Amino acid sequence: MTTPDFAAVLREASLRVTKPRLAVLTAVHEHPHADTDTVIGHVRADLGAVSHQAVYDVLRALTDAGIVRRIQPAGATARYESRVGDNHHHLVCRSCGAIADVDCAVGHTPCLTASDDHGFVVDEAEVVYWGTCPDCAATSSTLSTTSH
Repeated sequence: MTTPDFAAVLREASLRVTKPRLAVLTAVHEHPHADTDTVIGHVRADLGAVSHQAVYDVLRALTDAGIVRRIQPAGATARYESRVGDNHHHLVCRSCGAIADVDCAVGHTPCLTASDDHGFVVDEAEVVYWGTCPDCAATSSTLSTTSH
């Protein structure tokens, strides 16, 4: 995957091109589903001293502009991703919290149509699949076979 021209992305969204905005966009692009602390760590590695508040403000501006998507699975901290503009969903590991993208279901998808929309005009359905990632499943399997 090629790296987008983040300066052009910011300009297209009518946002000023600043070093913190470019650094945050790069961090989110290179580390999908990163939490705020992870983004801050990568931005500081790139730029040096940057305040938490500056990164929070940039994430909010990028999210409001639709450049970055904020997700927050139940019981988890907010995460950020640069994959926007499609209706994809997420897989979340109950053990380690790893998150992976999954494309929207194809074919017959009754769960994406509300049984009673209560008059709402539905334009998106958010689906989160919960389970155990392959690494945690392998570790669990190894632990159970060595404890017998």
